Amino acid sequence: MLKSVSPTSRGEAAITAKNGSIKLVAGNSNPELAAQISSVLNLPLAKASVRRFADNEIFVEILENVRGSDVFIIQSTSYPANDHLMELLIITDALRRASARRITAVIPYFGYARQDRKVGSRSPISAKLVSNLITHAGADRVMTLDLHAGQIQGFFDIPTDNLYASPVMVKDIKERFDLTNVMVVSPDVGGVVRARGLAKRINAPLANIDKRRERAGESDVMNVIGDVAGYTCILVDDIVDSGGTLVNAADALLANGAKDVYAYITHGVLSGGAVARITSSRLKELVITDSIQPTDAMRKAPNIRVLSIASLIGEAIGRTASEESVSSLFD
Repeated sequence: MLKSVSPTSRGEAAITAKNGSIKLVAGNSNPELAAQISSVLNLPLAKASVRRFADNEIFVEILENVRGSDVFIIQSTSYPANDHLMELLIITDALRRASARRITAVIPYFGYARQDRKVGSRSPISAKLVSNLITHAGADRVMTLDLHAGQIQGFFDIPTDNLYASPVMVKDIKERFDLTNVMVVSPDVGGVVRARGLAKRINAPLANIDKRRERAGESDVMNVIGDVAGYTCILVDDIVDSGGTLVNAADALLANGAKDVYAYITHGVLSGGAVARITSSRLKELVITDSIQPTDAMRKAPNIRVLSIASLIGEAIGRTASEESVSSLFD
C-alpha cells in the first residue's frame, strides 16, 4: 500500500501556496522519509491507495480532492528501481487526470543517473530516457538530491532543482570532529568538485585518489594525491553501491599514514554484499543519508550511520510552494 496519513488536528499547515492548496503524496520507496517530511511541514500526507493486479500491474487511486492543488510526490527510484519508477509515473498520471494545478516529483534518489552518457557505440543514455518518461507523465517540476552528474538537470524540459546534502553533512562534521585535523578526500578524480565544495565549507585541506587498473584482470591501484599523514580523512561522494572503492580507498589512506578514515556519502545504495564489506573494512564509519530507505542490515551495522534529510527537503518544498528561492538554501 502507498504510505498514507489521514488528516489530523495538527493545526494549520506550516507552508502556504501562492495558488490553491498544498498536497503531499508518498510512494512506496521511502515511506519513513515521507512521514518525516510530512511532520517537518506540519502537513498530512494525502490519502491514496495502490493495488496490484494478478500480473503485478500497478493501479493508483488518489482518495481526496486535488483539483487546483500544488502537489508534491515523494518517491525515490531506488531498488526495485523499475517498480518505484513505474509507481512514480502512474501517481503523476493520476494526479494530472485529477486536475492538480502543479505536480512536483520529489525524487531524493534519482535512479539510472549513472547512465548519463553513451559508454559504447550502441549503448543507451538511460538517464535521459527516464527524464523524458517523468516529463511526459505530467510532472511540471522535479526536485532531486545530489545528482550523480549535474548535466542531468538539462535532460529535463521542465524546471529541475538539484538539492545538496552538504549542509546536513557539514553540520554533522562540525559537531563530531576537530576540524584542525580533518582532510577531505575524493575517492576518485570525478568527485573532486564535490569534495572541494565540502572542504571549502569546513575550511579543510583536500586530497584525492587516483584509481587506475594497470592491466585487465588486475585489481585497481589506489594512488593517494596529497599528504594525508596524521589526518582524520573524510571520503566524500554521491553514491556508494558495492562499497569496493571506499574500502580500497580507506586502505590506501591508512597505508599513507592517515589516522582514521570516515566516509560521508549521500545515497547508500549498498547492493549485494556491500554492507558486510563495509562492516569488515577499516572504515571507522560510513555516514549516509536516508534518501534511500535504509535496510535492517544497514541499521544493525556497527559502522554505518544514517543522517536525515527530511528537514532539508521539507524546507525546499516549502520554498517551492511559496515561490521563494531554493538555491539560497546552499549559499
